[in-house]
Amino acid sequence: MTRKEQLGQVFRFALVGGVNTGTFFGIYLLLHPWMPYFAAYSLAFVLAMVGSFFMNTYFTYRTRPTWKKFLLFPLTNVTNYVIQSVGLYALVTWAGMDTRIAPLVAAVVAIPFTFLLSRKILVPGAARAAAEDERQGRTRTSSTV
Repeated sequence: MTRKEQLGQVFRFALVGGVNTGTFFGIYLLLHPWMPYFAAYSLAFVLAMVGSFFMNTYFTYRTRPTWKKFLLFPLTNVTNYVIQSVGLYALVTWAGMDTRIAPLVAAVVAIPFTFLLSRKILVPGAARAAAEDERQGRTRTSSTV
């Protein structure tokens, strides 16, 4: 994969991330008045994750969604969920941050981890191919997707 293709992927991931974060936050705000903040957060997270899977497969990584990828995709979000959950709890409990804003701050911290893990699941072999190219001092001209 060329640097230009990689930058395109990062740009598309950021765009999908922005849309996904807005979706998550909108769902969270809709649910927040009707249930405890952490329950609203968790449900919004799961719903946004399903949307994220489809946006990332079709748009970011330009690959076909499969049941295997769909079932593995939540594994990429486990780290994201843990980072965001710990961050949310710390921001609300220890820092006294408003429960309507804290999820956004926690989500920003988790972004780099989500990119790397989702790419590994949705584009199997991408990290291995990139490492091989670096070792050989060349860039690939054809995509593995």
